[in-house]
Amino acid sequence: MLAGTVSSKGQVTIPKEIRKVLRVGPSDKVVFTPLGKGKALITSANRSASDVFGILKHRKLERPVSIDEMEFAIKNRQIRRSKA
Repeated sequence: MLAGTVSSKGQVTIPKEIRKVLRVGPSDKVVFTPLGKGKALITSANRSASDVFGILKHRKLERPVSIDEMEFAIKNRQIRRSKA
């Protein structure tokens, strides 16, 4: 288990091993998410697209969709939104 220290200003020193895992350095942002019962989750706010690739579930299409089909779907959605 690794521990950090809270200063009188409320600043926290993050141990080197944790900074490596989070891939954060000076001036990088971290996010603290309260979990309740005295616990919190700390994550890096500096995520690249490759870090989040595959995080969302998606339907596998039977065949690829053409550009024309995509544009048609987008225009239809815009029309439906403007009527609502």
